[in-house]
Amino acid sequence: MRLCQITLQNFRNVALAKLELRGRQTFLLGANGQGKTNLLEAAGFMTALRSFRTTDGRVLIARGQREAGLACRVEHEQLGATQLTIKLKPEGRELWCDETKVTRLADHLGKFPTVVFSSQDMTLVRGAPAGRRRWLDLTLSAMDAGYLRTLQTYHRALAERNSLLKRGSSDAELDAFEQAMAPAAADLVGLRRAGLQEVGSRVQAIYDRLADDAEPTALRYAPSFDGTSATVWRERWTEGRARDRQFRSTLSGPHRDDFAFIHRQLPAGDYASEGQQRSLVLALRLAQAAWFQTRSGVRPVLLADDVLGELDPKRRRRFWSAVDPESQVIATGTAVPEADLGQWQIFNVVAGEFAENNEGKSA
Repeated sequence: MRLCQITLQNFRNVALAKLELRGRQTFLLGANGQGKTNLLEAAGFMTALRSFRTTDGRVLIARGQREAGLACRVEHEQLGATQLTIKLKPEGRELWCDETKVTRLADHLGKFPTVVFSSQDMTLVRGAPAGRRRWLDLTLSAMDAGYLRTLQTYHRALAERNSLLKRGSSDAELDAFEQAMAPAAADLVGLRRAGLQEVGSRVQAIYDRLADDAEPTALRYAPSFDGTSATVWRERWTEGRARDRQFRSTLSGPHRDDFAFIHRQLPAGDYASEGQQRSLVLALRLAQAAWFQTRSGVRPVLLADDVLGELDPKRRRRFWSAVDPESQVIATGTAVPEADLGQWQIFNVVAGEFAENNEGKSA
């Protein structure tokens, strides 16, 4: 897939911008805080109508504005020339595909894949479990509408169960919500394990191309409880009710799952060097892109947010050698890329405004 044109209106600090993208490589050049990442955020939004930076869609709307809009024109392997239009309002979002309103997110998922490489990705290795769960849920939901429905079912029931625990409700009332939660919990464990295995199977080969050391690497799923059936989950919650009532919260379930990066048979967050950790998260994102392409049949657009500048020259070369040479890349940074990284279409970004650099090439 190629993103050929993107238009933003009242999106964060961008009042109005329209960029025509030519070629395979685009670079957004500017100081920090000018709006470079905002454009990548908008481009990534077309995958699953979610931001890679926030869970609150209201902050995407510029201050003082009632709504924001973005439009993407893409050349698609399966759909040909396609126009996506998205309106963001405080109460929700609206999506049109070629002027036809899309009312079910399930009809959209998996069709327009993008993968974001962010300087914040290091937190996936050494940050809190919530960040890894968010990455996993966004990744699996982007390709599987069934996973998203199961996730939503589970979290709705979880919220109700927690509310009942806070009110001191009866066992019978808790039973009712656990009936809905249990099948969803069992399905989530199975889908997460399978998804991590599929993505993780690609990480080793990519890591070997990026890193100085060709050491064993893996992704290890760490469920809060390895319940494989609805019956087992109901038993788990029944046994834990006294403790859950004490804490007024559900202490066991997929909402507490985690996974770990393993390097040399040890947790990478504790034992791998900074360079090894950086190579691991890059390998994860490249593996995610390969998995997206396998699942959807569509080559993802790669969105690299201030990543190139953080890599040493050797690792930069290795990164680019590992990128699919047919993939479109939109990158950001405070300095132009080196000449040996190829030809870039460059836009200067200042205070939410984008101006093409007429020289149109790297320094």
